[in-house]
Amino acid sequence: MRSNLVYSAGLKIENRFLLATVVMRAVRKLHIDSTRTEDTTNRVFSEVAGGKYVTVQMPTVVAAPAIEPLLIAPAA
Repeated sequence: MRSNLVYSAGLKIENRFLLATVVMRAVRKLHIDSTRTEDTTNRVFSEVAGGKYVTVQMPTVVAAPAIEPLLIAPAA
């Protein structure tokens, strides 16, 4: 059953690493100690498949600074 939920949620968030991150964060926030973690995970996957957490976006990639300015000048 969960594989169907993962597939359905994967149609909404195509990047599987982003999907895993969204689901993990949502499960951490929504989980109640008296319930099973599996039930919370299934609920989150079904909500993602329904379009509830789909407004996530990939973070912008920042270019690394050039290495030359970071070099230490030799003492002369």
